[in-house]
Amino acid sequence: MTKKHLQTVIDAIDGGLMMRHMAVFDRYTKYAGTPEELESLRYCEEQMRAYGFATEIVQHDALISIPGKASVTFAGRDMRSISHSFSRSSPAGGLTSAIVDVGDGSASAFAQTDVKGKIVLVDGIANPAVSLRASQAGAAGQLHISPHEHLHEMCVSSVWGSPTHETRDRLPSTVILTIPLDEGQAVRAALAATPHVEVTLQAEVDTGWRKTPILVADLPSLEGDGEEPFIFYTGHHDTWYFGVMDNGGANATMMEVARIAAAHRSEWRRGLRVVFWSGHSQGRYSSSSWYADEHWEELSRRALVHVNVDSTGGKGNVIVADTTAAAELRGLASEAIAAYSDQTFSNRRLSRAGDQSFWGIGVPGIFQNMSEQPASGQANASAAVFGAGNRLGRGTGWWWHNPADTLDKIEESILVRDTKIYMHAVWRLLTDPVLPLDYAEHARYLSNEIATMQKSVGDRFDLSVLAERAARLGDLARDFDAEASAASSDRAEGINRVLKTVSRAIVPVDYTMGDRFEQDPALAQSPYPSLEAAKSFGELDPSSDDAKFLTVGMMRARNRIAVALSSAITAFEDGLRDLRA
Repeated sequence: MTKKHLQTVIDAIDGGLMMRHMAVFDRYTKYAGTPEELESLRYCEEQMRAYGFATEIVQHDALISIPGKASVTFAGRDMRSISHSFSRSSPAGGLTSAIVDVGDGSASAFAQTDVKGKIVLVDGIANPAVSLRASQAGAAGQLHISPHEHLHEMCVSSVWGSPTHETRDRLPSTVILTIPLDEGQAVRAALAATPHVEVTLQAEVDTGWRKTPILVADLPSLEGDGEEPFIFYTGHHDTWYFGVMDNGGANATMMEVARIAAAHRSEWRRGLRVVFWSGHSQGRYSSSSWYADEHWEELSRRALVHVNVDSTGGKGNVIVADTTAAAELRGLASEAIAAYSDQTFSNRRLSRAGDQSFWGIGVPGIFQNMSEQPASGQANASAAVFGAGNRLGRGTGWWWHNPADTLDKIEESILVRDTKIYMHAVWRLLTDPVLPLDYAEHARYLSNEIATMQKSVGDRFDLSVLAERAARLGDLARDFDAEASAASSDRAEGINRVLKTVSRAIVPVDYTMGDRFEQDPALAQSPYPSLEAAKSFGELDPSSDDAKFLTVGMMRARNRIAVALSSAITAFEDGLRDLRA
């Protein structure tokens, strides 16, 4: 890749064309498995085919949940409300029960309160973690209080993708609704004055198996043989309501990057597969999860990097520094963000969200949601998805996941800016002789995580083997990068094979609990999540059964990660020998 070629593709981005796509997306509500979704998706297929891609719309079975009518009756009056995807429908006449206030819905709040058979009052938008806690505690219903006057649709299942015979019991067992902030404050005030006050929840939720469509658009490099590696470039097409920003903006970005890249295909060194998912909004990532299962071996052989696109172009969404990337792709993310904004990438880790269904296979990822509103001290309604804490962004606007996500919420200049960032990243991934995967950076990040964890657990559990191997991995990665930089261009294919081998070893243990063929729950995870429970050592009596049980589990987690690091180390050692031969 030369700067001249990169500037050529960046300059080709056509904001007017993308806005014409947006006007089409503004015509359709695109609930998963509905005729309107399919009709809108066929528009995308027409565009991708016109750009030279081979296209196919694949229909597959998915468990989809579409919320319908909802009402909350309290103190003799009806409150404005919505129900949620994978809420249980209420019984005939509604669910009437006493309310119990569990505040933020934390694990400790549920542990301290008897909620069995009751309706819990919870601060914040509905989310899978609280839904799971409420179900496990035996609650009958959940009444969430939005942080402001707006109500946001949510999928509250903690099961990633369509459930299996083993995970179906993890689906929510409660009736779940949300009311606006002022109504929630009124309920809480009444509850404080009369502790045994009751509320009636009514919800109609259509949950069942549906055929849902996936658009797959493939284009090999000019020298591709049908089995060449490819860059995996994806985003969801199903929406809440019209969903012009979420996810029409992303679909426009996907098509524009694909259009321009295809026009300069002679520069490619690998193929491009662009996929538009269904089942993101009403199926908890059912399409991407199904695709991972159905194409596991092909993706393991051929997929190099997963680039995900979500919610580009939103009005006022000026912050891009808080997007996310795997540690080995931080350098590419930083470069792309700095090139088209005055911001510095905050090195945020990919979150357990956004159709990231390919970590078990070992495909490293870059980007999810791209741009956000600036943090201003106002309530972050989407903290459960985008993350709270010390951040520059605070979600994608009050219209997120509600009927107001229409064409007027798109700002062309921001859509172009976001698309430039994606164009930069995809173009480098397609055209760089050596993939921009930095495993020296990953080793540094891992070493820091291990050091923090060891400090937390003290002498209760020994992580030294992981610390030693992470250090060794970093040394080898730096040596390999140096040798690769000096190698002739005909060595690039072999260098990339080494990097892919390393990714297949490292990504699964960095982002999953360890089973490469299962999907972990749709809940927040820490780095190297199989070690997370080790932090509990400090709370346990060393001689207790709990401490001994935990030790057994952590030994297995340590072994899993140690073996993965050993495999990555061997790949770099073998690669270095080949480069030095």
